[in-house]
Amino acid sequence: MKSSTGNDTAAEQLTVPAFGYELMRDILIPEILGKETPDILYWAGKHLARKFPLITFDEIVSFFHEAGWGTLTIKKEEKYRIEFELAGPIIGRQLEIGRESTFKLEAGFLAEQYRMQKKLITEAAEEVMKKAKKVRITVQWDQKDPSGE
Repeated sequence: MKSSTGNDTAAEQLTVPAFGYELMRDILIPEILGKETPDILYWAGKHLARKFPLITFDEIVSFFHEAGWGTLTIKKEEKYRIEFELAGPIIGRQLEIGRESTFKLEAGFLAEQYRMQKKLITEAAEEVMKKAKKVRITVQWDQKDPSGE
């Protein structure tokens, strides 16, 4: 369906039902990858970040929204680490249905975005806050550990 301005692209107008997303993310991918799922998803997130390098936090927030990954906010920022909160209906639904959800894809994506921006080795870890229906992702780096770029 075209907007009255006619400027919308077909891709911007499409939406994916949560069920379809869950089938891929929570059932099919873990079935194929098995116990290696978290590690491969973290690597895949890093790979995606290299394909979509972003400069600002607003661009990262927009990417998360457009990818259907949820709403990303900064909760705490320190000299060598930043703590994000990931929330929204898709996150709440994933945590409600009782599957062991992993957010390694999102963590890997953030780790690599910050590695590229800071030119330092970075790592990210996620913590699922099931009752709050949120995920905390902490990205940290060492000022003495350049990434080699």
